[in-house]
This record gives sequence, C-alpha cells and structure tokens, in this order.
Amino acid sequence: MRILYGVVGEGMGHATRSKVVCEHLVAKGHEVKIVVSGRAHGMLSKTFADVVEIRGLTLRYVDNRLDRDGTFARNMLAAPSMLAANVSAYFRAVAKFEPDAVFSDFDSFAYFFGKRHRLPVVSIDNQQILSRCKLPKFAKHKAKLDYEMTKAFVRAKLPGCDHYLITSFFEPPIRGKCENDTTLVPPIVRKEILAARKDARPGDHVLVYQTSTSDTRLLDELERVRGARFIVYGLRKNGRRGNLVLKEFSETGFVEDLATAQAVVTNGGLSLIGEAIYLGKPILSVPVQNQYEQVLNARYLEHLGYGLEAEKIDADLVRLFLREAPKFAGHVGRHKQDGNRALFQAVDLLLERFARRAKREARRS
Repeated sequence: MRILYGVVGEGMGHATRSKVVCEHLVAKGHEVKIVVSGRAHGMLSKTFADVVEIRGLTLRYVDNRLDRDGTFARNMLAAPSMLAANVSAYFRAVAKFEPDAVFSDFDSFAYFFGKRHRLPVVSIDNQQILSRCKLPKFAKHKAKLDYEMTKAFVRAKLPGCDHYLITSFFEPPIRGKCENDTTLVPPIVRKEILAARKDARPGDHVLVYQTSTSDTRLLDELERVRGARFIVYGLRKNGRRGNLVLKEFSETGFVEDLATAQAVVTNGGLSLIGEAIYLGKPILSVPVQNQYEQVLNARYLEHLGYGLEAEKIDADLVRLFLREAPKFAGHVGRHKQDGNRALFQAVDLLLERFARRAKREARRS
C-alpha cells in the first residue's frame, strides 16, 4: 500500500516513534511518504528517501513552563503564511502520490488530506488517551482546568479517525463508545533501546534530561546532592561542574548513559519515560508546567510505584528519590513489554482490513 504518514514536528519524541513505525511499514513492503515540520524533518530525512517538509506550530518554554500566551501569539502570527506554504506543499508533493491510507502522529495536515480524499486514517500518538479513556481522580486532582482544556483540544485535533492507536505505559479503561476503534499499546521503543536492554544495568550515575535550556536552577540543586554523580543532557553544551557532567546530545552516548544509569531525572515526556521504563530505570519526573499530558505521565509514574512526581527540583527531593530508587526499580521491573510487537501487530491488522475494504469497494464500482 501507499501510505501518507504525517508527523507533528514540535518535540523530537513524535519523530523518534514515527521513525520506528515507518521503518516497519517499509520493511513490510509498503511505500511511505512522510510529511513533517520542524527539527523532525532533518532527523527523518536521514533515514527515509521520501520526506516532505511542511511548516508546523511551535511551543515556547520559559523556566520549565509552557508559555501559553507567547506560544499563542507566535503561532497566530505565523498561521496565514504557514497555511499557504503547507497547502502548496501538499498539492506539489502529496496529491500526486495518491496514498491508499493515512497515518497521523498528531499532524493535522495529513489527517485533513485523508478526510478530504475519503481515505482510511489512523491516529497514532499518546495524546488521545485524554479523550478516549477514563482517567481516575488522582490524575485530575488540582489540575481539572488543564485536563479539560487539553482534552478538548485533543478531541478536536483528529476527530473521526478509522482507528486510534494510543501508546502508553499505563492502561486506563477505554470509554465505552470508543472501544471498537481504540487500541492501547506500550510505548514505542527505538531499535537502539531494544538492543541496549541486554546490557542494561544500574550504574553509578543518574541521567538527567532537561528540555528547557533557560532553567539553570536545576544545576544548582543537583550540585548540592553530594555523593551522587549526574550526567546532564539538554542544555546543549559540554562541560563539568562539581558532580555534574554536561553533555551535548549524541544518540550513541545518550543510549549508553541511559542503559547504565542508576536512575533518571526528566520532564514528563512519554518518549524518554517509555525508554527508561523499558530499561528498568526508576524515574523522577518534573513535568513541564501547563502541559497536562506530561503531568498525567508523572502522576501515573508515582501511582504505579515507578518513581516520583515533582513540581520542581530541589536537592532534598533528589536525595529522597535516590534513597528509594531500589524500591522503585523493583516496581519498574514488573512492567511487561515485548518490544514493539503489540504495536506492529495492530498496524498490520489495520492495513489488512483497509486492503480488504478497498477490494470490496473496487468490486462494487
């Protein structure tokens, strides 16, 4: 089949998990055209021959907080020219492709193309868990407004898809009206992490991943945790500072440091959380404020006993987390996941269903 695969470009997590799915599709003999925005285009174009760059929305962060007003203003100003550029790109590069099906990792343009041409559309992301599953009270405690606002946005983003594949390390019940077209699968794990599992072990360092380059308070607090060694990614520089080693991102180096970490300190993004859980690492999660999906991930981590949730980092909290890390690691070790098998099986079954449907429609016409 010819598959159009849309990837939202904000944050590299969408790109890394889409890369895994696209590699599987290509290996199965499907022809895949990827449309993507932002930094994700550079990453995916290194692996796949047919990658079309479009313009997408961007998020603005200040001190580990999503700047809602700044984000809204920036995107409103960019919207007219972005829309014109994307429509041009679709007419130029996508329409001639004549896809048989569409996959969307939270990307609206591929979704709209599929709907406009009456193609089967599959949503594959983690965000749809908000609109298609029943979340318990602890997940919404003191965050009701953020939950309702985010759920409304997610629900409006990709409505009426033929199927929703939701990646998640936790499994809340699916809403009754969504049961027939929703499947929960474990977090998508890239092949480098799959390979690293056999050598994963608790080492003598804590891996730290920080999304916001402006949040320098983090380093001050970590430096106060005497007796612990931290390897810090995300600040886009190399260097040493007391018990901290700062590293520029390197995929090989990052995977090795993650596999041999004693524990992980990160935000609430699903990609790294999923990889850390797969490798058996306890996690201290400090979600980006005003991003409810990250808050949800962090709360479930603590609920399942995989680690702790925190609004901000301080040295005392890190010490407490490290003292309890062996207990958290024991709970993480009970997480069951057979690589990406469940995901790939679900994808293959959906495409087989779409192919049968297309044959029936061709016979009727």
